[in-house]
Amino acid sequence: MTNTHSDIAARRRSTEFHLVLMAGIITAGAYTLASLGQNSVIPPRILPFLAALLLVLMSAHIGVRWLAHGADSTLLPVATLLNGIGYVMIARLSERLAGLQTTWTFVGVAAFIGVLLVIQRVNDLARYKWTFFFIGAGLLLLPMVPGFGFSSGGARIWVSIGPINFQPGEFAKIALALFIAGYLADNRELIATGTWKVGRFYLPEPRHLLPLLAAWGFSVVVMVGQKDLGSSLLFFTLFIVMVWVATEKTSFLVIGLGLFATGATAAYFMFDHVQTRVAIWLDPWSRYDGKGYQIAQAMYALGSGGVGGTGLGLGDPTRIPEAKNDFIFAAIGEELGLFGSTAILIAFLLMIGAGLRTAMRTTRPFEKLLAVGLTTILGMQAFIIIGGVIRVVPLTGITLPFVSYGGSSLVANYVLLALLIRVSDSSARRLGEIADSATFSERFATRLAQRRVKKHPEELEAMS
Repeated sequence: MTNTHSDIAARRRSTEFHLVLMAGIITAGAYTLASLGQNSVIPPRILPFLAALLLVLMSAHIGVRWLAHGADSTLLPVATLLNGIGYVMIARLSERLAGLQTTWTFVGVAAFIGVLLVIQRVNDLARYKWTFFFIGAGLLLLPMVPGFGFSSGGARIWVSIGPINFQPGEFAKIALALFIAGYLADNRELIATGTWKVGRFYLPEPRHLLPLLAAWGFSVVVMVGQKDLGSSLLFFTLFIVMVWVATEKTSFLVIGLGLFATGATAAYFMFDHVQTRVAIWLDPWSRYDGKGYQIAQAMYALGSGGVGGTGLGLGDPTRIPEAKNDFIFAAIGEELGLFGSTAILIAFLLMIGAGLRTAMRTTRPFEKLLAVGLTTILGMQAFIIIGGVIRVVPLTGITLPFVSYGGSSLVANYVLLALLIRVSDSSARRLGEIADSATFSERFATRLAQRRVKKHPEELEAMS
């Protein structure tokens, strides 16, 4: 049995190592091609760049190998590939921003390893569900605090503390996913069982559903108040999907879709900026000299990219004002074409598939719901921004996970990734795929206790 455990873990980590290495090679090659296309010379710092890149990627891989060696072998390589492609496009747009993104990548990977090190038994997080709620609520309210929060791009979602600007909402979504998973794990049967008769329908008792509705309503109202429509939609979808999975009742999904249609209609008639977004979505060309300029330029960029793209370094993504953030997918589509854009979509599908596979494999309700929630955040966030760029849905300001420029988003997504990997490793242990040995913190605590007993044997004798 031990050999079987070792073989499974070794194969997964070997696969992950080779995939991460491939992601590094693709990133380094893309960076070189972008420099050749732009300056016709190989960048002189390509070797230091390659060394730093491999150091970051291998650090993340070693962290998984030591701290979660039974985890899924797909999640980390896909994330590093998306991070690498995003970095190359940011470097095309601004060397200064590329330097900042490098720093945030180091911070993100450090946070990734830190989460794996600190959170050894993910199910223990369920005990702190209300703590996570208050953390998430506090983070959402932080941009509204005078002196700390400020508006940018029409949305008040930023906080400035000294020289650091960040979006607390990026971390709030993880905290609220932890809260919803913990609450539903404890109350899913009570919510699924309708004992309160309203007319011909049986609904859950209000005392079981109201705390969850209050948390969801608070999140959505705050996001709407801050004019952060993308995050509002993300929180709404997160809530509906997790309740649907927890109760296994399609009626909750249908009710959620009805609430969304009602809320979207009400928001359209109540808020001018919603009407503006919809008008731009339907016809950006008539507003080309105003707020439709960016989406029109994105359409031009995607059109000029065609099937094969203009080539890295040969396009002109700087024509799109926010190419580094909201419209980085359009910049990728211009220089890598339909093939490159499709590759990005496939990468997200692989990550979503790996996240849902992790949820299906675990038997513990909290871990299952948490994996579903975290995967929903990644998938829905990618859909909202990519759909907005290609005009499938109205555009809302939100980052493309691991790809867009931004420290808050990158660090938060690496924390999210670490939690998914921890759930995957926990599932592998319970399924007997690897030995369920003591965690790093448990071994450390045991060694401390053993040393204490050796130094003070009289304490052990007194206890006996």
